[in-house]
Amino acid sequence: MLPVAGRSAVTGVERRTTVVRLEAGPVEYRLEQRGEAAVVVFHGGHMRAGLALGEEVFAEAGYTLLVPSRPGYGRTPLSTGTTVSGFADATRELCDHLGISKIAAVVGISGGGPTAVTMAARHPDLVARLILQSAVGWLTWPDRRTRLAAHAMFAAATERATWAAVRALMRLAPDAGLRMLLCDLSTRPVRDVMTVLSTEDRATLIALFSHMRSGSGFLNDLRPSPDVTADVGQPTVVIATPRDGAVPFAHAQSLTTAIRRAELVGSQADSHFIWLGPDWPAIAEEIRDFLNGPVKSTGR
Repeated sequence: MLPVAGRSAVTGVERRTTVVRLEAGPVEYRLEQRGEAAVVVFHGGHMRAGLALGEEVFAEAGYTLLVPSRPGYGRTPLSTGTTVSGFADATRELCDHLGISKIAAVVGISGGGPTAVTMAARHPDLVARLILQSAVGWLTWPDRRTRLAAHAMFAAATERATWAAVRALMRLAPDAGLRMLLCDLSTRPVRDVMTVLSTEDRATLIALFSHMRSGSGFLNDLRPSPDVTADVGQPTVVIATPRDGAVPFAHAQSLTTAIRRAELVGSQADSHFIWLGPDWPAIAEEIRDFLNGPVKSTGR
Protein backbone atom coordinates (compact mmCIF):
# COMPACT_ATOMS: atom_id res chain seq x y z
CA MET A 1 0.00 0.00 0.00
CA LEU A 2 2.80 2.41 -0.87
CA PRO A 3 1.75 5.91 -1.98
CA VAL A 4 2.70 7.16 -5.41
CA ALA A 5 3.15 10.92 -5.37
CA GLY A 6 2.08 12.96 -8.36
CA ARG A 7 1.63 16.64 -9.08
CA SER A 8 -1.47 17.75 -10.94
CA ALA A 9 -0.88 18.69 -14.56
CA VAL A 10 -2.14 22.26 -14.15
CA THR A 11 0.09 24.20 -11.79
CA GLY A 12 -1.30 27.15 -9.90
CA VAL A 13 -4.89 25.88 -10.14
CA GLU A 14 -4.85 22.24 -9.16
CA ARG A 15 -3.30 21.09 -5.92
CA ARG A 16 -0.89 18.26 -5.28
CA THR A 17 -2.45 14.82 -5.02
CA THR A 18 -1.22 11.33 -4.19
CA VAL A 19 -2.33 7.89 -5.31
CA VAL A 20 -2.27 5.04 -2.81
CA ARG A 21 -2.93 1.40 -3.65
CA LEU A 22 -5.29 0.02 -1.04
CA GLU A 23 -6.91 -3.39 -0.83
CA ALA A 24 -10.00 -1.75 -2.33
CA GLY A 25 -7.91 -0.47 -5.25
CA PRO A 26 -6.05 2.73 -6.16
CA VAL A 27 -7.38 5.96 -4.65
CA GLU A 28 -6.21 9.45 -5.54
CA TYR A 29 -6.41 11.87 -2.64
CA ARG A 30 -5.26 15.23 -1.34
CA LEU A 31 -4.25 15.53 2.30
CA GLU A 32 -3.71 18.98 3.79
CA GLN A 33 -2.41 18.41 7.29
CA ARG A 34 -3.27 21.00 9.94
CA GLY A 35 -4.73 20.08 13.33
CA GLU A 36 -5.61 16.70 14.82
CA ALA A 37 -9.25 16.95 13.75
CA ALA A 38 -9.97 16.01 10.14
CA VAL A 39 -12.72 16.82 7.64
CA VAL A 40 -13.33 14.54 4.66
CA VAL A 41 -14.75 16.19 1.54
CA PHE A 42 -16.49 14.22 -1.21
CA HIS A 43 -16.40 16.46 -4.29
CA GLY A 44 -19.21 16.99 -6.76
CA GLY A 45 -19.56 16.03 -10.40
CA HIS A 46 -16.82 16.94 -12.89
CA MET A 47 -14.42 17.60 -9.99
CA ARG A 48 -11.54 15.64 -8.43
CA ALA A 49 -9.17 15.73 -5.48
CA GLY A 50 -6.89 18.30 -7.08
CA LEU A 51 -9.62 20.93 -7.43
CA ALA A 52 -10.70 22.72 -4.26
CA LEU A 53 -14.13 24.31 -3.86
CA GLY A 54 -15.58 25.87 -0.71
CA GLU A 55 -12.92 24.39 1.56
CA GLU A 56 -11.67 27.64 3.10
CA VAL A 57 -14.13 27.46 5.98
CA PHE A 58 -12.52 24.21 7.15
CA ALA A 59 -8.93 25.23 6.42
CA GLU A 60 -9.25 28.55 8.23
CA ALA A 61 -10.69 26.74 11.26
CA GLY A 62 -7.54 24.60 11.43
CA TYR A 63 -8.95 21.27 10.24
CA THR A 64 -6.91 18.72 8.36
CA LEU A 65 -8.52 18.16 4.96
CA LEU A 66 -8.78 14.79 3.22
CA VAL A 67 -10.25 14.95 -0.27
CA PRO A 68 -10.38 11.69 -2.26
CA SER A 69 -11.23 11.54 -5.96
CA ARG A 70 -14.43 9.54 -6.21
CA PRO A 71 -14.58 6.52 -8.59
CA GLY A 72 -14.03 7.47 -12.22
CA TYR A 73 -12.68 10.92 -11.39
CA GLY A 74 -9.04 11.97 -11.53
CA ARG A 75 -6.78 9.00 -10.91
CA THR A 76 -9.27 6.87 -8.98
CA PRO A 77 -10.53 4.17 -11.36
CA LEU A 78 -14.12 2.98 -11.47
CA SER A 79 -12.92 -0.38 -10.23
CA THR A 80 -12.23 1.11 -6.78
CA GLY A 81 -15.53 1.00 -4.93
CA THR A 82 -17.77 1.59 -7.93
CA THR A 83 -20.83 1.88 -5.69
CA VAL A 84 -21.26 4.62 -3.10
CA SER A 85 -21.15 2.02 -0.30
CA GLY A 86 -18.03 0.47 -1.78
CA PHE A 87 -16.26 3.81 -1.96
CA ALA A 88 -17.40 4.76 1.54
CA ASP A 89 -15.65 1.61 2.74
CA ALA A 90 -12.60 2.42 0.59
CA THR A 91 -12.45 5.85 2.23
CA ARG A 92 -12.56 4.18 5.63
CA GLU A 93 -9.58 2.09 4.54
CA LEU A 94 -7.84 5.26 3.33
CA CYS A 95 -8.40 6.90 6.73
CA ASP A 96 -6.94 3.85 8.48
CA HIS A 97 -3.94 3.96 6.15
CA LEU A 98 -3.36 7.64 6.96
CA GLY A 99 -3.86 7.21 10.69
CA ILE A 100 -7.11 9.19 10.82
CA SER A 101 -9.13 7.66 13.63
CA LYS A 102 -11.83 10.32 13.94
CA ILE A 103 -13.52 12.52 11.35
CA ALA A 104 -15.03 15.74 12.69
CA ALA A 105 -17.30 15.93 9.64
CA VAL A 106 -17.87 14.31 6.30
CA VAL A 107 -18.85 16.85 3.63
CA GLY A 108 -20.87 15.88 0.56
CA ILE A 109 -20.95 18.40 -2.28
CA SER A 110 -23.51 18.05 -5.09
CA GLY A 111 -23.07 14.57 -6.62
CA GLY A 112 -20.87 13.61 -3.67
CA GLY A 113 -23.86 13.83 -1.36
CA PRO A 114 -24.89 10.15 -1.49
CA THR A 115 -21.32 9.03 -0.75
CA ALA A 116 -21.09 11.34 2.26
CA VAL A 117 -24.45 10.19 3.62
CA THR A 118 -23.46 6.55 3.09
CA MET A 119 -20.12 7.10 4.80
CA ALA A 120 -21.90 8.52 7.84
CA ALA A 121 -24.42 5.67 7.87
CA ARG A 122 -21.88 2.86 7.47
CA HIS A 123 -19.15 4.21 9.75
CA PRO A 124 -20.75 6.06 12.69
CA ASP A 125 -17.80 5.19 14.93
CA LEU A 126 -15.54 7.21 12.64
CA VAL A 127 -17.78 10.07 11.47
CA ALA A 128 -18.99 12.61 14.05
CA ARG A 129 -21.02 14.97 11.82
CA LEU A 130 -22.39 15.29 8.30
CA ILE A 131 -22.48 18.43 6.15
CA LEU A 132 -24.31 18.43 2.81
CA GLN A 133 -23.84 21.29 0.34
CA SER A 134 -26.06 21.60 -2.76
CA ALA A 135 -26.22 17.84 -2.41
CA VAL A 136 -28.00 15.24 -4.49
CA GLY A 137 -30.34 13.09 -2.41
CA TRP A 138 -32.51 10.11 -3.28
CA LEU A 139 -35.20 11.85 -5.27
CA THR A 140 -35.19 11.26 -9.01
CA TRP A 141 -32.12 13.01 -10.46
CA PRO A 142 -31.39 14.33 -12.96
CA ASP A 143 -34.40 14.84 -15.22
CA ARG A 144 -34.70 12.84 -18.44
CA ARG A 145 -33.43 15.63 -20.70
CA THR A 146 -30.33 16.19 -18.59
CA ARG A 147 -29.67 12.46 -18.35
CA LEU A 148 -29.82 12.05 -22.13
CA ALA A 149 -27.55 15.05 -22.64
CA ALA A 150 -25.06 13.68 -20.09
CA HIS A 151 -24.81 10.36 -21.91
CA ALA A 152 -24.17 12.21 -25.15
CA MET A 153 -21.63 14.71 -23.80
CA PHE A 154 -19.75 12.69 -21.17
CA ALA A 155 -19.50 9.25 -22.74
CA ALA A 156 -16.02 7.77 -23.15
CA ALA A 157 -15.90 8.81 -26.82
CA THR A 158 -17.00 12.43 -26.24
CA GLU A 159 -16.01 13.53 -22.73
CA ARG A 160 -12.53 14.76 -23.63
CA ALA A 161 -13.81 16.75 -26.62
CA THR A 162 -16.64 18.24 -24.56
CA TRP A 163 -14.29 19.69 -21.97
CA ALA A 164 -11.76 20.78 -24.60
CA ALA A 165 -14.54 22.85 -26.17
CA VAL A 166 -15.44 24.33 -22.77
CA ARG A 167 -11.82 25.28 -22.14
CA ALA A 168 -11.56 26.92 -25.56
CA LEU A 169 -14.75 28.87 -24.95
CA MET A 170 -13.54 30.03 -21.54
CA ARG A 171 -10.32 31.23 -23.11
CA LEU A 172 -11.79 32.93 -26.20
CA ALA A 173 -15.22 34.12 -25.01
CA PRO A 174 -15.45 33.70 -21.23
CA ASP A 175 -18.68 35.67 -20.76
CA ALA A 176 -20.44 33.55 -23.39
CA GLY A 177 -19.06 30.44 -21.75
CA LEU A 178 -20.27 31.47 -18.32
CA ARG A 179 -23.74 32.26 -19.66
CA MET A 180 -23.94 28.87 -21.35
CA LEU A 181 -22.91 26.91 -18.25
CA LEU A 182 -24.73 28.96 -15.63
CA CYS A 183 -27.96 28.67 -17.59
CA ASP A 184 -28.42 25.12 -16.25
CA LEU A 185 -27.11 25.89 -12.77
CA SER A 186 -29.72 28.47 -11.74
CA THR A 187 -33.47 28.82 -11.85
CA ARG A 188 -33.07 32.56 -12.44
CA PRO A 189 -32.59 34.18 -15.86
CA VAL A 190 -28.90 33.81 -16.65
CA ARG A 191 -28.53 37.54 -17.36
CA ASP A 192 -29.58 38.27 -13.77
CA VAL A 193 -27.09 35.73 -12.43
CA MET A 194 -24.30 37.23 -14.51
CA THR A 195 -25.13 40.76 -13.38
CA VAL A 196 -24.48 40.06 -9.70
CA LEU A 197 -21.25 38.12 -10.22
CA SER A 198 -18.23 40.02 -8.94
CA THR A 199 -14.99 40.13 -10.91
CA GLU A 200 -13.51 37.69 -8.42
CA ASP A 201 -16.48 35.33 -8.76
CA ARG A 202 -16.17 35.37 -12.56
CA ALA A 203 -12.47 34.55 -12.33
CA THR A 204 -13.20 31.72 -9.90
CA LEU A 205 -15.82 30.16 -12.17
CA ILE A 206 -13.73 30.57 -15.31
CA ALA A 207 -10.78 28.86 -13.64
CA LEU A 208 -13.02 26.09 -12.29
CA PHE A 209 -14.80 25.37 -15.57
CA SER A 210 -11.48 25.48 -17.41
CA HIS A 211 -10.11 22.60 -15.35
CA MET A 212 -13.11 20.35 -14.87
CA ARG A 213 -13.22 16.83 -16.31
CA SER A 214 -15.88 14.16 -16.01
CA GLY A 215 -13.84 11.05 -16.70
CA SER A 216 -16.10 8.05 -16.27
CA GLY A 217 -17.22 9.40 -12.90
CA PHE A 218 -20.19 11.55 -13.85
CA LEU A 219 -22.06 8.81 -15.68
CA ASN A 220 -21.30 6.53 -12.73
CA ASP A 221 -22.92 9.15 -10.47
CA LEU A 222 -26.18 8.65 -12.39
CA ARG A 223 -26.47 5.06 -11.22
CA PRO A 224 -29.00 4.50 -8.40
CA SER A 225 -27.80 3.70 -4.89
CA PRO A 226 -29.58 2.41 -1.77
CA ASP A 227 -31.17 5.12 0.36
CA VAL A 228 -29.49 4.94 3.77
CA THR A 229 -30.72 8.25 5.20
CA ALA A 230 -32.71 6.46 7.91
CA ASP A 231 -29.44 4.96 9.20
CA VAL A 232 -27.74 8.33 9.77
CA GLY A 233 -27.69 9.30 13.45
CA GLN A 234 -25.07 12.05 13.38
CA PRO A 235 -25.92 15.74 13.63
CA THR A 236 -26.34 16.98 10.07
CA VAL A 237 -26.47 20.35 8.32
CA VAL A 238 -28.02 20.53 4.85
CA ILE A 239 -27.16 23.71 2.93
CA ALA A 240 -28.88 24.59 -0.33
CA THR A 241 -30.49 27.42 -2.28
CA PRO A 242 -33.98 27.39 -3.80
CA ARG A 243 -32.38 28.93 -6.91
CA ASP A 244 -30.24 25.88 -7.65
CA GLY A 245 -30.90 24.79 -11.22
CA ALA A 246 -28.66 21.71 -11.08
CA VAL A 247 -29.95 20.00 -7.93
CA PRO A 248 -33.53 21.02 -7.08
CA PHE A 249 -34.12 22.42 -3.59
CA ALA A 250 -36.50 19.51 -3.01
CA HIS A 251 -33.44 17.28 -2.53
CA ALA A 252 -32.32 19.37 0.43
CA GLN A 253 -35.81 19.31 1.90
CA SER A 254 -36.05 15.55 1.44
CA LEU A 255 -32.66 14.93 3.03
CA THR A 256 -33.56 17.14 5.99
CA THR A 257 -36.79 15.21 6.53
CA ALA A 258 -35.21 11.77 6.15
CA ILE A 259 -32.14 12.31 8.37
CA ARG A 260 -33.47 12.48 11.89
CA ARG A 261 -30.97 14.99 13.30
CA ALA A 262 -30.72 17.24 10.24
CA GLU A 263 -31.13 20.99 10.03
CA LEU A 264 -31.77 22.85 6.77
CA VAL A 265 -29.85 26.06 6.15
CA GLY A 266 -31.23 28.04 3.22
CA SER A 267 -28.79 29.95 1.05
CA GLN A 268 -29.49 33.16 -0.89
CA ALA A 269 -27.08 32.17 -3.68
CA ASP A 270 -28.32 32.63 -7.24
CA SER A 271 -26.97 29.31 -8.46
CA HIS A 272 -25.68 25.87 -7.52
CA PHE A 273 -22.51 27.57 -6.24
CA ILE A 274 -23.66 28.46 -2.72
CA TRP A 275 -20.11 29.60 -1.86
CA LEU A 276 -20.65 32.66 -4.09
CA GLY A 277 -23.88 33.72 -2.38
CA PRO A 278 -24.06 37.03 -0.46
CA ASP A 279 -24.80 35.17 2.76
CA TRP A 280 -21.94 32.67 2.52
CA PRO A 281 -19.92 34.40 5.29
CA ALA A 282 -22.88 33.95 7.66
CA ILE A 283 -23.34 30.32 6.55
CA ALA A 284 -19.62 29.70 7.04
CA GLU A 285 -19.98 30.97 10.60
CA GLU A 286 -22.86 28.53 11.14
CA ILE A 287 -20.64 25.72 9.87
CA ARG A 288 -17.89 26.67 12.32
CA ASP A 289 -20.39 26.75 15.18
CA PHE A 290 -21.72 23.37 14.07
CA LEU A 291 -18.23 21.86 14.02
CA ASN A 292 -17.44 23.24 17.47
CA GLY A 293 -20.72 22.05 19.00
CA PRO A 294 -21.13 18.94 21.16
CA VAL A 295 -21.71 15.57 19.54
CA LYS A 296 -24.11 13.27 21.37
CA SER A 297 -24.49 9.54 20.88
CA THR A 298 -26.04 8.53 17.56
CA GLY A 299 -28.31 6.12 19.36
CA ARG A 300 -27.20 3.17 17.25
